[in-house]
Amino acid sequence: MKFLIKFKFIGLSLVVLSLQSCFVAKDYEQPDIIEEENFRTDSIPQDSLTMANVSWRDMFTDPILQNHIEEGLQNNIDIRVALQQILYAEAYLKQGKAGYFPSITGNASVTRQELSSNSQFGGFFSSLDQYEISADLSWEADIWGKIRSQKRAYEASYLQSVAAHQAVKTTLISNIASTYYQLLSLDEQRKVTERTIENREKSLETNKALKEAGNITEVGVKQTEAQLYTAQALLVDINNQIRLLENTMSILLGKEPQDINRSVLADQTIETELKTGVPAQLLRNRPDVIQAEYGLVNAFEMTNVARANFYPSLTLTATGGFQSLDLGELIDTNSLFATIVGGITQPIFQRRQIKTQYEASQAQQEQARLQFRQAFLTATKEVADALYNYEAASDKIEIKEKEYSAYETATNYSQELLDNGLANYLEVLTARENALNSRLDLINAKYSQLNSMVNLYQALGGGWQ
Repeated sequence: MKFLIKFKFIGLSLVVLSLQSCFVAKDYEQPDIIEEENFRTDSIPQDSLTMANVSWRDMFTDPILQNHIEEGLQNNIDIRVALQQILYAEAYLKQGKAGYFPSITGNASVTRQELSSNSQFGGFFSSLDQYEISADLSWEADIWGKIRSQKRAYEASYLQSVAAHQAVKTTLISNIASTYYQLLSLDEQRKVTERTIENREKSLETNKALKEAGNITEVGVKQTEAQLYTAQALLVDINNQIRLLENTMSILLGKEPQDINRSVLADQTIETELKTGVPAQLLRNRPDVIQAEYGLVNAFEMTNVARANFYPSLTLTATGGFQSLDLGELIDTNSLFATIVGGITQPIFQRRQIKTQYEASQAQQEQARLQFRQAFLTATKEVADALYNYEAASDKIEIKEKEYSAYETATNYSQELLDNGLANYLEVLTARENALNSRLDLINAKYSQLNSMVNLYQALGGGWQ
């Protein structure tokens, strides 16, 4: 009867104290970090639609590029490391979910004690053997929400690792697409340079003939020869850049450096409509922003845990099993024993450890909040930068096409005038060099336009969904 009264008292205490948990463990609320009126997208209208919701397969329609992205997602080392981090966090998540359950430990022991003849029982026994098989149970009541907060902290850590994997995925897709487009632009520049070398070799032969005819001097021949060497050196640089980029692309795909299969720059189009959505969508679409917020949630919940350490803990321990001086009678009803202890432990003096832990957790929480804010600011900057780059590249393409057309016409006219002795060879050399540079700039502008679309897609959080 006394045991039942004590047990009911403990149960009542648990109910009363559990009601106080809401006064200790606070609930997380997302901080207000958005200033929508300052989010610069200029001419791009803001609505609920965003490019981030478009699948990467619909964004990048080149089948060769799609195969490369698929291969990278399967084999890239960073992706595989991120997956292992998810498994690591998942293990602790399972541990957090088990925090409400008691811990049970099984024991088996044999004790032999040699007694002194002058001891209390030495006159009766020269030695004493004791055999025991028992189990210990220990359980702590979550009266201040400590276990709940720890569980939520593990959940946030797990979701943070998932978001980190998504961020790696988004970055990988963007890097593969960007590198692929850059390879195509270098291929186009190589073709232009190779045609330029062929034309300058022919021009050199023509100028040598014009010199023999007395129409130009040796200076004109040497200037044409120097331009030929300049183009040949440029071709060497382009070929080297292509090899280095192929090596980079190979690593992104998770394999040794090798040749990369690809199409041509003229076939590349991104038809996805330019939509940025609203700033609040960055909190849901940007994996790195999501990751930063889960880091804040984790720090918030660990602050709850540190705060709960100031309060008393209520524990229930129980031990039961078989105990006997005779091994043959160990498993017997007369050998049964049990002990139940309920207790409250209040920290009094812990050499400031609890207070230090709480102050440190508060600092870490503020640090996580600032990192969350910084991640969001970085996201808005990257969106704005990508938009400006896209608009600038589009405008530049239109201008460079006109510029190249003008230089190409000037080159043809000046060559005809030179062939007829009506122009200076310097005019021809200048027109040729300007036409080549303009053509290369036009190719770069087309690559910049494609790359800015890739960057905008990544900046908005596209690719992982």
